[in-house]
Amino acid sequence: QVQLVESGGGLVQAGGSLRLSCAASGRAFTNMGWFRQAPGKEREFVAAVRWIGDTTSYADSVKGRFTISKDSAKSTLYLQMNSLKPDDTVVYYCGAGTKYSVASASIRLYDYWGQGTQVTVSS
Repeated sequence: QVQLVESGGGLVQAGGSLRLSCAASGRAFTNMGWFRQAPGKEREFVAAVRWIGDTTSYADSVKGRFTISKDSAKSTLYLQMNSLKPDDTVVYYCGAGTKYSVASASIRLYDYWGQGTQVTVSS
């Protein structure tokens, strides 16, 4: 049974930092990423990484502020978020793909999702 369990969300002041974690289990993945979704809006890409290799990609809105990383031994994905802004206030989701070894921004290449973790940035 595949499981993606996110943690690390919470409330932080603007300019602060949070680190999200996503513990993966159940099968091998080719790619993993972070997406976020505001109420009533589509899920949008944040950052992605190839599970084998170090290729990463980022949305323009988070470049220079967020860093995606992984610990293969622990099957855990991370998202270090610095210089947080009120606009970053949404639910963050961890996604995992099983077919394409690419740090993809396309939601279609993700087969599994975590339950989401809320990030709230106060001004």
